[in-house]
Amino acid sequence: MALSFTDEDSLFKFVVTDGNGVKGLVDSGIMEVPGRYIQPPHERIPKQQLPVESPENMTIDLSELDGPNHDQVVKAIAHAAETLGFFQVVNHGVPLELLDSLKVAANKFFNQPVQKKVVYLKGASPSPNVVYTTSFAPKLEKVLEWKDIISMKYTNDADALEFWPNECKEAALDYVKTSKEMVKRLFGALMANLDVKLEDSRIDTLLGTRMVNMNFYPPCPNADLTVGVGRHSDVTTLTILLQDDIGGLYVKKDEKLSPLNEEWVDIPPIHGALVVNIGDTLQILSNGRYKSAEHRVRTTSTASRVSVPLFIFPVPEEKLGPFSELVARDGVAQYKELIFQEYIDNFYGNPHEGKKCLDFASI
Repeated sequence: MALSFTDEDSLFKFVVTDGNGVKGLVDSGIMEVPGRYIQPPHERIPKQQLPVESPENMTIDLSELDGPNHDQVVKAIAHAAETLGFFQVVNHGVPLELLDSLKVAANKFFNQPVQKKVVYLKGASPSPNVVYTTSFAPKLEKVLEWKDIISMKYTNDADALEFWPNECKEAALDYVKTSKEMVKRLFGALMANLDVKLEDSRIDTLLGTRMVNMNFYPPCPNADLTVGVGRHSDVTTLTILLQDDIGGLYVKKDEKLSPLNEEWVDIPPIHGALVVNIGDTLQILSNGRYKSAEHRVRTTSTASRVSVPLFIFPVPEEKLGPFSELVARDGVAQYKELIFQEYIDNFYGNPHEGKKCLDFASI
């Protein structure tokens, strides 16, 4: 028998406070979406949203960075970063077996009884670096997102092995470590295109924080009324995303278009590929040349799906601002200098609202 909620407070307590999440709602047998999850019409994703750009043009073979096509590959990466803010990479050096194991691990974690997951709720978790939650900022959001999350911030191997959930820690830790070289190569290509030379120590601080999230999107009885993730850009330097074969990711083609005229690119899953998107940090560092990708995720009524983003961002105390070489060339800085922790605090202190967070750093 499906649960019924007499008011929004009882729904919030069940889903958020008690940690049942969206999966708990679905498992209870609900036949329609509670009102707290119904998006206003302009935020819903149309059932038929066709790609406006061929995804093949944004799929890059990273192995060619080592060959005679090096310069062309760097240009392709830079072009994607300057336009849509996203691309996909293949032959990236992360074993395909590991990618498959990440999807298995994510499903294994979320399909556990709720008693096994709530031990990682904020305030109860054995480590502040491991948090199980739902939506994005449920206490701030007028409308909740249709997803559950386990978030694992990497500090060192010992911490991960001790505190990350047993169901997913080995695959997640392996992913953090084996992707490190790929991330450095991508960042290096993007810096080379800007003709910016950085000391290794600066690169290490700009790529110094890594966090793996596992997202779970249960099947939704009214998928056309909800979103898995609302429109937003990431605070990161780079985000590396593993999709499952169901997909559901959309990237906004032109950030200047109004919600009434906007176009969204459907990012279909490609087996063995990883999605790369530019984050706000890199847009700021590049003085606006590289575009952080505004994106969102749809829900589906047919099956649950998972995705695994790896967030790469600076250490909290890093001073963030446009590279001085670029300001000298451009003649003006588009963004002010600030401590990265200030930007993080602003991001998590507000619900998802497109790229509005960048206003915090704008001059």
